[in-house]
Amino acid sequence: MKERRRITIGTVGYGYGAFLHVNGYLNAGGIPIRLKTVCARNEEKAEAFRAKYGYEQVCTSYEELVADPEIDLIDLSVPPRLHIPYCIMALKAGKSVICEKPITGYFGDGSDNIGRTVSKADMWKAMDRDLAELKKAIDESTGHFFYAEDFVYATPVLKAAEILRAKKSKIMFMNGIESIIGSTSEAASEWKNFGGGTMMRNGIHILSTMLYLKQVEAEARGEEIHVKSVMAEMGQISKVPLKEGERQYAQAHPNDVEDCANVILTFSDGSMCNIIGTDAVIGGSANHVTVACNDMKFQLNITQNDLLKTYCCDDNGLDGVYWGELNPPKTGWNNVFVSDEVVRGYTGEMKAFLEAMEYGTRPETSFELAYEIIRVVYAAFRSAEEGRRIEL
Repeated sequence: MKERRRITIGTVGYGYGAFLHVNGYLNAGGIPIRLKTVCARNEEKAEAFRAKYGYEQVCTSYEELVADPEIDLIDLSVPPRLHIPYCIMALKAGKSVICEKPITGYFGDGSDNIGRTVSKADMWKAMDRDLAELKKAIDESTGHFFYAEDFVYATPVLKAAEILRAKKSKIMFMNGIESIIGSTSEAASEWKNFGGGTMMRNGIHILSTMLYLKQVEAEARGEEIHVKSVMAEMGQISKVPLKEGERQYAQAHPNDVEDCANVILTFSDGSMCNIIGTDAVIGGSANHVTVACNDMKFQLNITQNDLLKTYCCDDNGLDGVYWGELNPPKTGWNNVFVSDEVVRGYTGEMKAFLEAMEYGTRPETSFELAYEIIRVVYAAFRSAEEGRRIEL
């Protein structure tokens, strides 16, 4: 029997996002893949990543990666400011591309303190022009654009979506939080790097989950539902005055970004939701969403959950064991992340993207969903800045 052609993948980056994505590929199964190239400026770190996960080679030029005729799919694990230009370059070359969340943001000209000096309304106008260019490239390309919002593919979220489709329930209210202490990225303190603070890096996961579930509800019930208005309050709770010796656990160091965001959405059908995102709270990664419908209720515990609870007297020998994202010490009681790449959706999203290329199926995440997500995030930024409800 003739061997099936493998989808050849080039990964840009070697950090935490690339680690999660490649674990997703390796666990997706079913569709043959070829991990060909790791592309990054730091050749030494790229080589270590290549060797660990079995890629064939390393390159230091994105242009070289895009020009490789064997590469079918380019997976971007790069800072958000590079998402649109890198996506457009790949799409124009006929490549399929995976864009990590958020789809983009406002990054200015690289200047410091733009979170304080540029209005959020002006940020949106500039960003919307860039998004229009990306949409044009998507429409004209023979390649696919895939939006990597892993929470949409998280196992509890997909099961909730299946139940919603079957029952055609009406979502009345949703409440969710993503909290963590600090960030895995040293660049997270500056607006110019991420286009915002905790709302862009953490709260956006919860927002995406809620917008996706409302999308599922609308399709199941034959309705059109959109976000009608946004209200938000944001600040820097890590700057709360503490006495000497009380700040030893703090890991968030925001400059011109928020480290706590509280966002309220009202939908066109009258339903509402509340999103909290913060990266200044101890206790490890916590991602929880409650969905209240007319005839049922969901409690989605994405992380942490109680699939595995441990009690360790010490952490001897555990240096190389993945415990969870920014978890506290491994001693004492802990809820350890189990099959993290599956539960949090990385395997599901990579499987969906590969199936779309192989079979022409439609992933759960589209450009339209990505656009709506970033539009709501920046409406929240504007609401917090201007102290008023933003009508969409």
